Amino acid sequence: MKLKSAVSKIEKNGVLLVFPINNKPQPHSLWSEFYPKKKMNWDWDESGDNRVFDMWSLMKRLSEGGEVVYSKWYQGRATFFSKKLFTALIRLSISQFSNPTGISRPAREILEVLEQDSPLSTKKLKQICELQGKDNARIYDRAMKELFSNFLIVGYGEVDDGAFPSLAIGATKTIFEELYLAAETMSEEQARSLLNEYMPEESLFRKYYEKYRQRTPKEKEVE
Repeated sequence: MKLKSAVSKIEKNGVLLVFPINNKPQPHSLWSEFYPKKKMNWDWDESGDNRVFDMWSLMKRLSEGGEVVYSKWYQGRATFFSKKLFTALIRLSISQFSNPTGISRPAREILEVLEQDSPLSTKKLKQICELQGKDNARIYDRAMKELFSNFLIVGYGEVDDGAFPSLAIGATKTIFEELYLAAETMSEEQARSLLNEYMPEESLFRKYYEKYRQRTPKEKEVE
């Protein structure tokens, strides 16, 4: 799998999962772009599919390459966005969350840390925010979902953080400053046009996007 080809596929679609969900055709994935007729086998043993390992490696390279945007977005799953669509999504998010007080306190504190220093490993981020341990796991996970769902943070490569590498997290404003600045000057009409182009109303991506936007702050808090 070529990096350039993967970038082109993401740019063409606007948004793609990395791996399909239960081998279903929708939401569309990078896997199905490369292997449209091949079911994915997750088994990490001798019967496993080497293409899964190759896709995992490709995901890491794409996430830190800067040509596309990596997020834990759709149902918390690995998702890639084109820069064009992600800029529009930032714009639509900013229109509702231009003030950090529009997000929860834990999310705001995490975002402030990342805007000062990005990217950070999960371990380091939890340490700085004093959110280590099982007692704080739910608070941390909920805050991260809130930030990813509002396009305020992105994934950016991996860090050796212990037994397994962990995703490095960065503030969108820091990692993709040019997109953030472009979003601030983009009209809402233009942003919605791009949203409709790449995430039409009947798509599962759009339904997920709209469902989250329509939740009340209290509903988001108790997820």
